[in-house]
Amino acid sequence: MNRARSLAPQLLIYTVLPLTLLLGVVALGGLRLHQQAMRQMVGERDERAVRAAAAALEEQLQRRAALVESLALHAAAVDPMVALSEVSAFRADFTGLALFDSAGRPLAADEADWWVALAAQPEAAAALRAAAATPGAARFLPLFRDPTTGRATALIVANAGGVLAAGAIDPAVLAREVIGRIVLPGDHAAAYLAAADGTLLFQAGELGDHAGGGIAHPGIAEALRGEIGTTYLPVAGDEHVVSYTPVAPVGWALVMEEAWREMGGPLLRGTELVPFVLLPALAVAVAGLWFGARQVVRPLQRLAANTTALGRGEFDAVSEPVGGIAEIRLLHAHLVHMARRLHMAQQGLRDYLGALTAGQEEERRRLARELHDETLQSLIALNQRIQLAQQTAADPATIAQLAEMERMAAATMAELRRLTRDLRPSYLDDLGLAPALSLLARDATEMLGVPVRFEPTGEARRLSPEAELAFYRVAQEGLRNVGRHAQASMATVALTFDALATTLIISDDGVGFDAAQRPAELAAGGHFGLLGAAERAEAVGARLTIDSAPGRGTRLACVLNQPNAQAKA
Repeated sequence: MNRARSLAPQLLIYTVLPLTLLLGVVALGGLRLHQQAMRQMVGERDERAVRAAAAALEEQLQRRAALVESLALHAAAVDPMVALSEVSAFRADFTGLALFDSAGRPLAADEADWWVALAAQPEAAAALRAAAATPGAARFLPLFRDPTTGRATALIVANAGGVLAAGAIDPAVLAREVIGRIVLPGDHAAAYLAAADGTLLFQAGELGDHAGGGIAHPGIAEALRGEIGTTYLPVAGDEHVVSYTPVAPVGWALVMEEAWREMGGPLLRGTELVPFVLLPALAVAVAGLWFGARQVVRPLQRLAANTTALGRGEFDAVSEPVGGIAEIRLLHAHLVHMARRLHMAQQGLRDYLGALTAGQEEERRRLARELHDETLQSLIALNQRIQLAQQTAADPATIAQLAEMERMAAATMAELRRLTRDLRPSYLDDLGLAPALSLLARDATEMLGVPVRFEPTGEARRLSPEAELAFYRVAQEGLRNVGRHAQASMATVALTFDALATTLIISDDGVGFDAAQRPAELAAGGHFGLLGAAERAEAVGARLTIDSAPGRGTRLACVLNQPNAQAKA
């Protein structure tokens, strides 16, 4: 009893033991919280990764659909064999390309035997005949079996001008390029791509006995219903993170499963014994807590913030170092690599859209020139002949018919001139942006039946031809939306020149709509015209912003900073 009252036992009983017990509680609680944070972080990371992979798959599918639609349009205007030979640069994107007539008979194919074998499948033949009889933009047909490999094959068809273009793609090849970047060899993770009927199209990685796809796999049924999310699945004493999302254009499901406890490697799993080892040593426990906060929790917080910025499209934000233990640095390195690949894919798509836009403008210029130089001149000559015939005619009925023909010819010439101006406004090159927009506002007033005011401000100057054309197309798209959707009583086209920038604003007092936060979100709302206008503006260094809400009209603002403008005398 006397010994228990001495200083050493008192310190042990009333100081060291309580602090040690407190340390044990804190250590155990910290371990639990750390596991929860890791669990949540892995779930959020996997959900963002699977969303990014699905977006990349959708971009690849849309790009191939655009190629097939472009092939159909081109084949309707030229010889099918010539059209097919001119897309050889994109041949590697498809298992096969073919062109069919309106009855479903083949016109040209780059893998003729393969298409013959595919057409031997009754379902594929019926689908191709139905598509050939139905004009329309590019769309995806149900999956068929590759006659060579037996794997599932997706068909993209587009019908234009009585010519059906069909492109076959291997979902497994397409998925391998994208999913292979989020599930690397050695990861304790697996990713599955499933068709609408639950058929497994592609699998990356293995998770032991639990590996495998199918409609019964957790997450696949939810993704096929259009849901996006993350769930946690108990598996043989462990817990897996399952993130899922649909692949919108084709109704597929993309699921990623990962054993989140393996993220930290042996170091993290060994920390489960740390509380028992550190109980006798308070100082070591404090040092361990300090190390955990500095090397794990804070880096994870910074990594989570960077990942959130990546989800907003800020690709440079994720490259900032987060420090921390080796596993976190490795995770960060993989995330940076994924961000770079996504950025490269996005930039490649933008370059491709820029090339398409340039080709479109060149074709518009050619059509406008041919209509003006040939068709319009022929109409003028025809009108003059009608006038000469009026002077020599004596029968009143004949004179009346000739007068009616003269009015019809004049109306046709006026409509042809308007169409020529829409295709390629020659006065944009001759007079500049301000006069061209003034004439556009006048024509829009006549065509739309809505008063359109043109309000120029500042001293007008010439921009580069590309910038002036981009501004003109943005104004065209804005006024086209006014006529189609706005239900407005008036609209305004305002062009401002100042020392810092050139600004174009198209506004109306119509019904408005829910505007997207970023241009990339316009496609989801079906605003492809506005998306094209935003791409045109970005191609010349300008920025397009959309301000709209239901009930308070719409305002499009396109701003080009003065350093990017090329002043001309």
